[in-house]
Amino acid sequence: MHSLSSQVARPLCSPSSHSHYFRFLSLSLPIFHSSKSHPKIFTISPKAPLLTVRDCTSFSAKPSSELRNKRSNSDSDEKLRALRELFSKPSVGIDAYIIPSQDAHQSEFIAECYMRRAYISGFTGSAGTAVVTKDKAALWTDGRYFLQAEKQLSSSWILMRAGSLGVPTTIEWLNDVLAPGGRVGIDPFLFSSDAAEELKQGIAKKNHELVFLYDKNLVDEVWNKSRPKPPNKPIRVHDLKYAGVDVASKLLSLRSELADSGSSAIVISMLDEIAWLLNLRGSDVPHSPVMYAYLIVETDKAKLFIDTSKVSAEVMDHLKNAGIELRPYDSILSEVEGLAAQGANVWLDISSVNAAIVKTFNSACERYYQSLESKTKSKTKMYDDSNGWSGGPTGIYRVSPISLAKAVKNDSELEGMRSCHLRDAAALVQFWVWMEEQIKKNVKLTEVEVADKLLEFRLAQPGFLDTSFDTISGSGANGAIIHYRAEPDSCSVVDDKKLFLLDSGGQYVDGTTDITRTVHFGKPPSRLKECFTRVLQGHIALDQAVFPENTPGFVLDAFARSSLWKIGLDYRHGTGHGVGAALNVHEGPQGISFRFGNMTPLQKGMIVSNEPGYYEDHAFGIRIENLLVVKEVDTPNRFGGIGYLGFEKLTFVPIQAKLIDLSLLSAAEFDWLNDYHSQVWEKVSPLVDGCAREWLWNNTRPLVKLISALGSSIPWNESRPKLPNKPIRVHGLKHAGVDVASKLLSLRSELADPGSSSIVISMLDEIAWLLNLVIPLNLSVQEAVMCAYCIVETDKAKLFIDTSKASAEVMDHLKNAGIELRPYDSILSEVEG
Repeated sequence: MHSLSSQVARPLCSPSSHSHYFRFLSLSLPIFHSSKSHPKIFTISPKAPLLTVRDCTSFSAKPSSELRNKRSNSDSDEKLRALRELFSKPSVGIDAYIIPSQDAHQSEFIAECYMRRAYISGFTGSAGTAVVTKDKAALWTDGRYFLQAEKQLSSSWILMRAGSLGVPTTIEWLNDVLAPGGRVGIDPFLFSSDAAEELKQGIAKKNHELVFLYDKNLVDEVWNKSRPKPPNKPIRVHDLKYAGVDVASKLLSLRSELADSGSSAIVISMLDEIAWLLNLRGSDVPHSPVMYAYLIVETDKAKLFIDTSKVSAEVMDHLKNAGIELRPYDSILSEVEGLAAQGANVWLDISSVNAAIVKTFNSACERYYQSLESKTKSKTKMYDDSNGWSGGPTGIYRVSPISLAKAVKNDSELEGMRSCHLRDAAALVQFWVWMEEQIKKNVKLTEVEVADKLLEFRLAQPGFLDTSFDTISGSGANGAIIHYRAEPDSCSVVDDKKLFLLDSGGQYVDGTTDITRTVHFGKPPSRLKECFTRVLQGHIALDQAVFPENTPGFVLDAFARSSLWKIGLDYRHGTGHGVGAALNVHEGPQGISFRFGNMTPLQKGMIVSNEPGYYEDHAFGIRIENLLVVKEVDTPNRFGGIGYLGFEKLTFVPIQAKLIDLSLLSAAEFDWLNDYHSQVWEKVSPLVDGCAREWLWNNTRPLVKLISALGSSIPWNESRPKLPNKPIRVHGLKHAGVDVASKLLSLRSELADPGSSSIVISMLDEIAWLLNLVIPLNLSVQEAVMCAYCIVETDKAKLFIDTSKASAEVMDHLKNAGIELRPYDSILSEVEG
């Protein structure tokens, strides 16, 4: 796939004397959206080197069994030996080789054939960098993957826990272990241009040389015939009713951006940007509806570089109507050379466009100016008074305008996201009903079986296409591995003794979901409840945050951590990531993290996750995740004349009440939780029925905080709300499944076994279930309380209730079942009797 064979093993040279053709400009306005500030989106803090790990909460595609299996030391040693043998080839000649996680498009999700770091190291986490010298091998990853890397790396590898005290960066380590004047090789397609430049400058301190190996990736040479083939799946048109804006309009806005910046062309390599701009979706990458391609947009034409066998007649017409020409995928470098030869000013996002493309363009620019200089000699003035060379190709380094435009969702995209989240919630409700039933039956379910069953429920939902990442199904200690991936031969059993963390998501035709819930199927100890509650408090704090326009995400990160910080706890991952609309489940440029390098302000229409957590190694993990949409909020004041923003929830699935330590919640947090569950019931109950509806009702009932007589609470007195007095109705037999007479018959059989003559029932859901009674659907959860008691004897039954709630229909229903009515407050005298 790599053309330009003449550049094999060509080192990244120092800046040319013709450096005038590199033009760095401030950020432009994003297409379709105005902004009051121009943040430097890709600033990297000194403690977060580009070559260590990517600043995101990301996942990668699930590797094949060959990559997932635990390898022996001999297997790892053999691959390292084969790789090192290539170092001494005349066309290579290097002392070290760096293998990053990414593909040629800097993707977080990658096709299996590009999982080179996983193949050579055995570590399958999504974030990490492997470095191999002639006698050492080291792998860097971040805190999300420390435990996983410990398990997966053989003794041939050194685990570098990035960010930990005393752990060197890749550059520092190379400078320490290589003799001065060493040659460090990379595949330039796998490094962004700025990452390669940082590496080049960093190793130059010890006179090391960075070598670009264009023609062959050395890991591919070792992988050889067993390497999977590149994906070749068809692409599809993303319907305008979901996209919201047609391709012609998007291209028109992009070309306006080009004109404003003085550019005549832009090279786009990020797969989700290409899919969004062209209203196309693919399936080349597991969990992400994108296709492998490059795109060059010029002022009067556009070219898509793709395997044309993926393009159907419908897609061909779609592209033709938008004025898009097709080119072979691997002809991108020759096309970039052609742009330079034509004297084009090319917009390049050096944080995402790979070093091979940028270097190719810059080298072509050098040749252009050298040729011009040779022709003109000193006969013609070569410089003007302001910009150096007059005319000729120029590289304009700016952040891609598509990134921010894609992040700010339009009305159609938001509507699709809202809709798919409700269908996803229905699938999860059905799943949790099944799950709890299996646990009650003492069925031994593995983590893999649980994830597979969840997929079954999602597959039944309209518009479901794929999971949006590998489901994280972690029981007990496995939940502490932040991006745990359960495997059939090594996974744990889910039971009622341990916490269970389930992080999952779906790709739908109209949107993308991502949700995490942590549950306990038994009686959770107080320690777990305190930790869970503090994570919940952080979740609530971020959800309720109100902040001024132009606020970057890192400012909000402390909202989610503050409750944990109060008792000296924290977590090692970001709090929130951007989410695409029927696109990548992780997208930029926005995010919410303790890392302050990303200065992108949150804007109306952006989607972010809210996922604080807490993890104890080898014990348990807790995470609560919803997706949020940034929205405008009304505030009494507008300090500085600016607007204020807040969040709208997209995710509507109950949060398990038994894990909450109610004594820790404030009144406002109680109100948030009850209001959230009220919305869950209102939005999701119409989509489920039977047992799922009953489970949803039971798990969205309002919580009540009991006030201790020894506390300092103000007595309710006259301000105490009155008992609810809402009518009840009969729960139809087609939904209930069993009539009241049969239920009473079974209950009386139970009474006879222990020799009881009666039973007092006070649990409201048990009474409602036993008597097939429910409350009207149009009532809120707070009002939906059927205050009642029930006493069942061997020959009769009595319901203690406010009789004004019972309609004639309900009276007949109870009479037919042999139920007598009594006043609600006569229960004690009845018990005495």
